[in-house]
Amino acid sequence: MECNLQTMARFFSQGSVGLRPHFKNHKCPTLAFRQLAAGAIGMTCATVAEAECLARHGVQSLLIANEIADPIKIDRFIDLAGQTEVMVCVDNEKIVDAIAAAARKKRIQPGLLVDVDVGLHRCGVQPGEAAVRLAKAVLEKGLQFRGLMGYEGQVLRKPPGPEKVEAASAAMRLLIECRDLIEGAGIPVEIVSAGGTGSYNISGRYPGVTEIQAGSYLVMDTDYRQCCTDFQLALSLLTTVISKTEGERVVVDAGLKTLSAERGMPSVKGIDDVTLKRLNAEHGVIQLENPSVALQVGDKIELWVHYSDATINLHKRIYSIRNGEVEEVLRIEG
Repeated sequence: MECNLQTMARFFSQGSVGLRPHFKNHKCPTLAFRQLAAGAIGMTCATVAEAECLARHGVQSLLIANEIADPIKIDRFIDLAGQTEVMVCVDNEKIVDAIAAAARKKRIQPGLLVDVDVGLHRCGVQPGEAAVRLAKAVLEKGLQFRGLMGYEGQVLRKPPGPEKVEAASAAMRLLIECRDLIEGAGIPVEIVSAGGTGSYNISGRYPGVTEIQAGSYLVMDTDYRQCCTDFQLALSLLTTVISKTEGERVVVDAGLKTLSAERGMPSVKGIDDVTLKRLNAEHGVIQLENPSVALQVGDKIELWVHYSDATINLHKRIYSIRNGEVEEVLRIEG
C-alpha cells in the first residue's frame, strides 16, 4: 500500500495536474489523510454521506463527483457547503434550480461542476453547447461555476497501449473543447476534473486537465491490476477452511456477504493449484486442481480481492500487516 501511495504521489509531483483521490474506494479517513499528506489536493466522494464523513474528520476540499437529485440530499449538501469547501456535479438545469433555491435559504453560494459525457454514456450533459448552457445556468442562478468533470470510465480497463492512449485522449479532447467553448462565452473554467486509476498517466498529462480522481491504486485489486501494472496488489481477505472433500475441494467461510464477485472471481493468495470456483452467501468453494495440496479444516487462507470498491464497504475494519504482524487497525466509514 505504501509503495502504491508513493508511486502515484511521484507521478503527480512531476507535473502540474493535481491528484484528488476517490474516497469511495477505501472509505477509510486514515488512508485519506495519508493520501493528502503525500500531496493530494483534496478528496473525491461518490455520495453526500462520504463527504460528510470526511468533513467531520477535517478534510478541507471535497468534490462529490456525482449527481444528487433528492431534496434531502440537496439540503445536506447545502448544510455541508456552509461548513467546508465542497463541490457537486450537475447535468440538469432542474437540479441547478433546486440547489440554488436551497442555497438562497441558507445564504450560501456553493460550487458546482458541469458533468460532461465524454463517452461512458452514464451521467453528464452532451459535449458542446449543452455544457455551455448549463454553465450559464449555474451562474444565472447565483451559484459558483467552478469547472467541468468528465469521466472516461469506458477506457480505464483497456490494456496499456496505443489504442488506450487514443481512446482516453479522445475523451479528454471532448472535455477540453467544452472548456474552450465555455471560456469563449466569457466564463472562467477553474477546474477540469477527470480520470481514474486506469487512465491516470494518460489523462493526467493531457493539456488542460487540472485534476485526476484516481482511487483504486492505493489498495490495488486483481481487477485493476490487469490494466495497471504500475501498482502492487495490496488487498486480501483472511478466511478459514471450514470443510474439506478429500482430493476435490475445500470450503472457506467467506462468500458474497464479504466479497464482491460482480466483475470476476477473487483468487487464492500464495497457494498453487487451487481455484476459487464459487461464492455463495457465506461459503467460498475452492477446487483442488492438485489433490495433494496440503489444506486442512482450520487452515487460514487469504483471498486476493478482485473488486475492492464493492468489497471494502462490506466490512468495518482494515488490518494493516507488515512482516506478518498487525501494525494497526483502520476504521472503514462513510
